Amino acid sequence: MLWLAPIILAYFLFAIVALGDKYLLKGPPNPKIYAFYVGVLGILSLFLIPFVGFSIPGILELLFCLSAGTIYIFALLGLYEGLEKFEASRIIPAIGGFSPIFILALTYSFSGGKEILGYRELLAFLFLLLGSVLVTIEPTKKISFKSLKISALTAFLLALAFVLTKYVYLMLPFWTGFIWIRISAFLIALFFILFREVRKEVFSAKSSFSKKTSAFFIFNQGVGAGAFVLQNWAIALAGFAYLSIIGALQGIQYVFLFILAALILKEGLSKKIILQKVIAILFIGLGLVFLTLN
Repeated sequence: MLWLAPIILAYFLFAIVALGDKYLLKGPPNPKIYAFYVGVLGILSLFLIPFVGFSIPGILELLFCLSAGTIYIFALLGLYEGLEKFEASRIIPAIGGFSPIFILALTYSFSGGKEILGYRELLAFLFLLLGSVLVTIEPTKKISFKSLKISALTAFLLALAFVLTKYVYLMLPFWTGFIWIRISAFLIALFFILFREVRKEVFSAKSSFSKKTSAFFIFNQGVGAGAFVLQNWAIALAGFAYLSIIGALQGIQYVFLFILAALILKEGLSKKIILQKVIAILFIGLGLVFLTLN
């Protein structure tokens, strides 16, 4: 269970990033521009090369890196498109519910049924999944077919990126695999230049970001980069069957987000909402207990 601590810390950092994204996505830039910037910033991983081990992988390994990076960027695009078109309360619970299930199905399928969770781990998975959905869902907000469709597609892409990333780390040393995935994401993000609004953003003298939001965006992405490294490290450390648990543990991110929003944004919450969140936290806690029991 060496992967448990880094993934919990990663989800804490992702919660901070989510607050930043909520602020940045209130207005411009649009999701394509945002995904473009997130992707191209991946090239900064090259600065890690003097400090970590790095090598040129074979064709097969490069294909897996390219696939993982490509699918991750399109998953981010789906997420940002969903957050722009629909309320987060409609998108996030659906993605949080679908993604671990897709990961579970993909790991089972890719391994030919060899990588499966034991009864205790499966019970932990179910509690974590239930808590993850419960902590994000708002009963008064109905999920439309359109929001469900984009959520399911995004969740599938995220799940596929998870599984492909694990294959990369099975074939390559961690830092070599990580850097090549980020390089691949950078190369794919460059194709967003084909969209008129992205070209206008990149080549225009006036950016969608003000000086204030530009600095905040860079800081937010720096935090996100740290979270991404920790998440990838957890994926590399965990057994193949535990990828679905890592996905289901995302509920912890929303617990952190709930606490941060209450403390920083001082959002007013009804007793009913607070009770729902507390029950969700208890489910997640139960999941962690079952996961860590010997």
